[in-house]
Amino acid sequence: MGSSFPSGHAATAFAGAVILAVLVRRAVPLLLALAVLVAFSRIYLGVHYPLDVLGGAAIGAALALALAYALRALPRPSEARRRSGGAQPPD
Repeated sequence: MGSSFPSGHAATAFAGAVILAVLVRRAVPLLLALAVLVAFSRIYLGVHYPLDVLGGAAIGAALALALAYALRALPRPSEARRRSGGAQPPD
């Protein structure tokens, strides 16, 4: 097993941290600390070079932010029903 660009572990850790941070804002410091620890472990264990880890972290964070932005752009189910004139569920 050799080093490769980007680090998949770092990308996954940062993607998970960023998307969860969007959902649970109070947990941002803990989530980012965990992602940094995962990323640092890849360098410490000699599996990746620092730029592999930085690249993976950047890609993971960017993809998570893009997903969060795309999900916010979608209409909520109640808004979609109102726009389409569909039947409203009984209260």
